[in-house]
Order: sequence, then C-alpha cells, then structure tokens
Amino acid sequence: MAVTLFKDTTYSLSTLIEEIRRGEIALPDIQRPFVWSTAKVRDLFDSMYKGFPVGYLLFWATGAESGARQIGVDGKQAAPRLLIVDGQQRLTSLYAVLTAHKILREDYTESRISLAFRPSDARFEVSDAAIERSSDFLPSISVLWDAEGSRRQAVRSFLKRLGAHRGALSDEEADRLEDAIDRLYDLRNYPFKVVELGPEVDEEQVAEVFVRINSEGVTLNQADFILTLMSVFWEKGRRQLEEFSRASKQPSAGGSASPFNHFIQPQPDQLLRVGVALAFRRAVLKHVYSILRGKDLDTGIITPERREQQFDTLREAQEYSLDLLNWHEYLKCLARAGFRSSRMISSQTAVVYTYVLWLTGRRDYGVSRARLRDVMARWFFMAHTTSRYSSSPESTFENDLARLRNLEPGDSDGFCTTLDRTVSDTFTSDFWTITLPNELGSSASKSPSLLAHLAALNILDADVLFSRMKVRELLEPAVASMKGLDRHHLFPRAYLKRVGVSDTKQVNQIANMALLEWWENIDISDAAPADYWPEYERRMDADRLAAQMHWHALPPGWHEMLYPQFLDQRRRLMAAVVREAFQRLA
Repeated sequence: MAVTLFKDTTYSLSTLIEEIRRGEIALPDIQRPFVWSTAKVRDLFDSMYKGFPVGYLLFWATGAESGARQIGVDGKQAAPRLLIVDGQQRLTSLYAVLTAHKILREDYTESRISLAFRPSDARFEVSDAAIERSSDFLPSISVLWDAEGSRRQAVRSFLKRLGAHRGALSDEEADRLEDAIDRLYDLRNYPFKVVELGPEVDEEQVAEVFVRINSEGVTLNQADFILTLMSVFWEKGRRQLEEFSRASKQPSAGGSASPFNHFIQPQPDQLLRVGVALAFRRAVLKHVYSILRGKDLDTGIITPERREQQFDTLREAQEYSLDLLNWHEYLKCLARAGFRSSRMISSQTAVVYTYVLWLTGRRDYGVSRARLRDVMARWFFMAHTTSRYSSSPESTFENDLARLRNLEPGDSDGFCTTLDRTVSDTFTSDFWTITLPNELGSSASKSPSLLAHLAALNILDADVLFSRMKVRELLEPAVASMKGLDRHHLFPRAYLKRVGVSDTKQVNQIANMALLEWWENIDISDAAPADYWPEYERRMDADRLAAQMHWHALPPGWHEMLYPQFLDQRRRLMAAVVREAFQRLA
C-alpha cells in the first residue's frame, strides 16, 4: 500500500479565523505586502456565496511541541502548530475582511479591504464613495462579524436606511433582504478542504507537493522555507527583515537615519542571506534550513535545544547586519569603487555577498573601517566586473567563505591578504588584454564591462567628453534622474547606415558609445566623425584634449578610421582605462 505524506481534513472558515487569531495557524503574510487586488477578493466572496469551490489549502505541521514558545518573546507568544504553504493570499483576504484587519499593500501603505454587498441581487462590489452613499448596499460586510450581535444591528441599520430612502418596505421584501444578509453571514461556516503535511515531511517534498497542486506555476525556494521557519520560532526576526526592507524604499520622514540608499533596496530574502552567511559561514540555504531546524548535520538528530542555540547565533548576526552604521559604512565601499547608484549595478547578488564579507572582516577579523573600505571596494569591483555570482552564486560564495576558514579570529592582515589574493588571481594579465576587450564587444546597456568603464571614469575623476563637467557629477542620483547625460554614438547610426553598417548590435556596441551632455548629443546629431570631431578639437587646449581622449579611450585619428578598426582599438583602450582605475584602488 502506498505511503501518504498527508491527511485530508476540513475546516470551517470561522475555525480557520479563530486558529489564526490564536496563533495556532501561522499567517505571516498578514504582515507582508498583499498582492491580490480588492476586485479579486470580491470575486472570492462572490464564489463562496454562490457555493462554488475555491480551492484547497496546504498546511505543514511545524512539529512544535505543545505549549512551545517563540524565541525572543519572553515566553508570551506560542509557536504555531501549522504553517500555510499554499493559500496565504486567500486566507489573508478572508481574515482581513472578517476581522477588519489592515493589510500591507505593495507600496507599503496600510489599508482595510472594504467590500460592499447589495442584498437585492446578491451583488458584491469594491466599496467607493458612490456605493457608500447608496442605500441599496451594505457598505462594508466586515461589520457582520465585528462582534456578537453585530449582524442584527447591521441588518436593522440597512433596512432602516433603505426604508428612509425608498419608503416603507413590505414584510416580504424585508424578509428576503434579511435572508440574503444572513446567507452572507453564514459564510463563516463555509467548508475549506485542507491538505495537512506531517512534520516529518522535509522541505524538498513540501516544495514538490506545492508545485504539483499549485495551478499558477509558482515555485518555492529555500529562502521561503527559512522565512517560514522564522515565522514559527522567531517571528520578531522575520519582521525585522521586512521592516528594514520597507524602510529602504524611500527616505524617512524628517530625515532620521534609515536604510534608504541609492544602490539597492534589499528584499527580505536578500537580507536573510546576509544574516545566515554571517552567522554560519554558509551560502547554500539548504544547509542553513537544516541547521535552524536544530539538526546535527553529522548525526541527523533534531533537538529543540540545538534549534534555540542556532537561532541565538542567527539573532546576533542579524542584529549586526541590520545595524545602520554598518550598512551605510559598507555602502561607502561601493562609492569608493566608482559606483554611484543602482543604475550602475547589474548584480544585486554581488552587493549582498560583498556586504557579508565586509561584516565578516569587521566583526570576526577586526579590520579597521578605513582599510576595509579599500579592500571591499577592490573586491566588489572585481566581483561585479567579472559577474562572479551570476552562475551558481551560492556555491561560488560558499567557496569564497571557505577561504577564510583557517584564519584565526582577529587576523585582519590574513583576511585582507586572502581577499586581495583572490582578486589578483582573477584579474590576470589575460583578463585585461583579452577577456575584458572581448566583453566590451557587447551592446547590452547594463553590461558589467560597460559599468566597469563608467566606474573607472568616476575613480579617475574624468571629464564628460567635450565638457568641463565631471562624469561623477552627472552620474549622481539626484542629477542622473534629470536629462543631464546621454550615451552618444561616436559613429552616428544614420552615418553608419550610409556606409553600409546596419546591424543593431554592431551599431550599438559599447565601444561606439561615449558619455556626453545631452545638448552636445543633439548638436552632433548624425554628422560623420570626420565632420564634427575637428571642430571639438579646436575648442580644447592640447592638455585637456589629450586627457579626454585618454579617459574616453579614443585612438589617435579615430575619426578617420574604418568602423571595425575603430571598435577593435577602442575596446582595448577602454580595458586599459578600467585597469588603470582599478590599480588606483590598489
């Protein structure tokens, strides 16, 4: 006989709401951005009212002992017995409507889901000003379940209001309208089919079950499971991640300290990766999940004592990683590396993993902030330019962490030397003379090689071409959001078409683009390089012309070259400029 991993059961809606209220069923999404539209919530209630099925719910037993408490809440909050794996949006909708609980929208504003009901034809609508004025509608169905006796009061108020508008209602009509409202109220008894997976089922099996029964093709990852585990045993920690993420989206009111910055607005799962990597020197989250469950990776035995110890370790690391002084000190490393904003960053993973190394160097090896800034600027420049974490990022970073394993705590010299050795081993002579010039053959607007050249121009304090403005000045976020800087075709598109070059990848190749102030771009328009360049040469003195040609990698006599020859020579010169800037970091 086949072994089943689940049991099939039925819950009434009121039981689900009560279990969520008591904390027996964990509904972490009630504190996370709610992605359903109010119209979709309306349609859910309409389907239930008509008696249609609205899908299974998938729960996973946590294995929390009876009476177990969450970590770090002074024994006041029980660990939930069940986790919601599939059906969180439905249950969030139902809980929010039946309890009038506020939900968090995607823009991090709080609001209530307000649904109206017209008893005359059992029509649900999203409440608005017009519906609230209409006597035909019960403006908010949440009042029906507000408290004992609230349904009767809501019915009386509705009938009185309708009668005042339309005149006295017949007993038959009043009964019919009241029956419709009673039927809505009785949705609290609506049955939900629930699949409960046992605590012995591991996360890989849960993910497979979820995919097999979920019609929307959503997949679960290891970060989802760890965040869920935090909801069970350390909900405060999960909320800290979500609050930090939310606060990073926009400057704080009044200018107080906040995580907001122009480089990255981290998601909770990215912040989670930072905390667990710092805590356990692990990047592969599958291992971290097992560790946090309290599992001994050698014996396979799970104990509550080990689980509490591991969460204590994570708590300490997370508090350090979310410290605003550490966060903003780290971001200075990105500026030191020549990066100015998220527009110059193609790999958020590189930002996240470099932060782990910054925290590790500061906390575990005692590297001074000043020295760490230079070491991590070089590391980030290397990791971002080479797309170090684009393929198998977890495994790659776990190997990076492993290089530090034999160092003694407090060995700041060893930490810095280990990282610099990896950078040197990556940035070989062949990288600068072969690999990077070849990668500059791309036409991608966020190519790491292009962004490395922009960062190099910032490091070298280069002028914008044909201008006395600095590249770094026009790439600052406050300026870059305005029309101040353009990437211009040195060989204009229309000119290339006239000489028989029409392939878009060739025309838009990185080596054919240079930074100009936008009005210069307009002035040049479609003129041939041989026509517009001599005029610009005459405008500049010899020293400034030589400096700008160097920074912007323009070969001597470039304006009279054949296009393929120009691209080849400029790619090599751009790579040389990037190398020069990186050496300035060293």
